[in-house]
Amino acid sequence: MSQVITRFAPTPSGPLHVGHLLAALQARCFADEHGGRCLLRIEDIDITRARSREWVELMYEDLQWLGLHFDGEVMVQSGRFDVYASALERLREMGLLYPCFCTRSEIKAQIAEMGRAPHSSLGYLYPGTCRKLHRDVVAERLARGDAHAWRIDMQRVQELIGCPLWEDMRRGVQCCVPSEYGDVVLARKEMPASYHLAVVVDDAAQGVSHVTRGEDLFEATHIHRALQAVLGLPVPLYCHHELLKDNTGRRLAKRDGARSLASLRAAGLSPQAVRQSLKAALANEGIWKV
Repeated sequence: MSQVITRFAPTPSGPLHVGHLLAALQARCFADEHGGRCLLRIEDIDITRARSREWVELMYEDLQWLGLHFDGEVMVQSGRFDVYASALERLREMGLLYPCFCTRSEIKAQIAEMGRAPHSSLGYLYPGTCRKLHRDVVAERLARGDAHAWRIDMQRVQELIGCPLWEDMRRGVQCCVPSEYGDVVLARKEMPASYHLAVVVDDAAQGVSHVTRGEDLFEATHIHRALQAVLGLPVPLYCHHELLKDNTGRRLAKRDGARSLASLRAAGLSPQAVRQSLKAALANEGIWKV
């Protein structure tokens, strides 16, 4: 096996949560067990979610308090817009991108009119309205400066690459069928590149060999595999771990402020106590009791 490289890639949109701790420890421990490296990436490309530098500094404080360290330089997505633009241009030259002028409310109305609209576990699929626009109409609207997002034509992707495989270390070999995941957005005005595009470009740039992340991203990995195939990027091994839950079985989220690392630290818990609580949760179907 070549050198194992994992990564922890939080979005600075609020305080780090115990769920972040689980993701960070999974990545760090897997790298350590295999004599590898664990990298840190700040995924701040979505300006509607990523907040001020204050959140980044607080994140560093939490990680230092926990005794978590990372290897090499920190990658910051907001400094890589030109790299994502190049990837988008490659897809555009391949005829795989098209501008979508639909607003979110229009898309909801279109889906409602369809009745039983096609959908995946990621939600309802975009009905492809703008994919069917005549090129003269597209040129006119772009020249007029109409607001738009850039979507990838997944049916054309599938015609180009077929149905590539990828491997989840817990679930085994998976077959990606691009058309089942719809024409996802890869860029919009307030987001120069989507999570889907940026994550595959950055994993390749950092040489990530193993991606450990929550099982809520399992379906998204099919989209990432399709992008890796059309862009000719290496394919990591994946391990989608379980998520932490409250006593009712509901997934813990940022709205559960009492479980932020900063609040636990303020309550006087030690890093060792927090880690022990995490270990106990994993032994009890992911239920967090602190």
